[in-house]
Amino acid sequence: MIHSFKDLRVWQVAHRLTLEIYKVTNLFPDKEKFGIISQIRRSSSSVGANIVEGHSRKSTKEFIQFLFQARGSLAETVYFIILATDLGYLKKDKSDYLQQHYELLGKQLNALITSLKNKT
Repeated sequence: MIHSFKDLRVWQVAHRLTLEIYKVTNLFPDKEKFGIISQIRRSSSSVGANIVEGHSRKSTKEFIQFLFQARGSLAETVYFIILATDLGYLKKDKSDYLQQHYELLGKQLNALITSLKNKT
């Protein structure tokens, strides 16, 4: 039973990945504080935030709309992971790990969207 957004597996995964992004970006150069660090943290946290906001809405249609926004933020985060890797700020093994987990999260988002669409 889902009583709170915290009960949503998709939010739990998004939140865990956001925490991971915050940890890895602590190791990025200080010169990127207002650049890539800010951008990747914002896009990553936006995934979970959109799930939360959509869940709080009164209609399934609005929830789905916010899940689409979460999916867009997820894609943006993956881009910043690739960029950080290419700039040498993120090791390839960590980059691969994050990209794989964001891909799985994307699949979970898609499954939730499909499930909600089938209910309407």
